[in-house]
Amino acid sequence: MLKVQIRRLPGQEDVPLPAYQSEHASGMDLYAALDAERTIQPGAIELIPCGFSMAVPEGHEAQVRPRSGLATRHGISMPNTPGTIDADYRGQVMVPLINHGTEPFAVSRGMRIAQMVILPVPKVQWQEVAELPETTRGEGGFGHTGH
Repeated sequence: MLKVQIRRLPGQEDVPLPAYQSEHASGMDLYAALDAERTIQPGAIELIPCGFSMAVPEGHEAQVRPRSGLATRHGISMPNTPGTIDADYRGQVMVPLINHGTEPFAVSRGMRIAQMVILPVPKVQWQEVAELPETTRGEGGFGHTGH
């Protein structure tokens, strides 16, 4: 099991730390650490603090993703999904939420607002070549495979 150092920020002791909601869940839920309820108007984006910072291990990233229930029931998603938290970032984890719905959406302290997955990220070294290996698809673009 991967161990990740996490620091709860001052005044956020009542906000849960990221947590899995079921035995086989891939993502940990992230919770809003707001001082007061915040309403996201249709079409608007709000940056929601989560009340903690962490040290993602080198060679890994934290991906922040929308919660499917908020997306399907209220149109609440993220404008940059998935969001990436790099291994060298030490600031507070924040989640940008966008309201794609037709009604204002209220976010309150302790609400589950997103989910986070910690994943390995390989480093890449480019190898410049004159030609790439041939494939059946070749240069076929969007929709080329018929799906």
